[in-house]
Amino acid sequence: MYFNEHNPPHFHAEYQGYKAIITIQKGIVDGKMPKRALKLIFEWLELHKEELFEVWNSIEKTGEFNKIEPLD
Repeated sequence: MYFNEHNPPHFHAEYQGYKAIITIQKGIVDGKMPKRALKLIFEWLELHKEELFEVWNSIEKTGEFNKIEPLD
């Protein structure tokens, strides 16, 4: 996520030169990403959806955020 973001709440993902934007609520993807990477991104999204919304709201209100752990 970046500090000057716009709605809907989303995050940016990068993998081996591929870039995508994924909405938090519906998991809509804008950009390109290999299927295997998308599978991992969606797994991570489901595990951290609530945290992602908290980070989004925190960035909007205070400009601060907590880092979210990656998949193991």
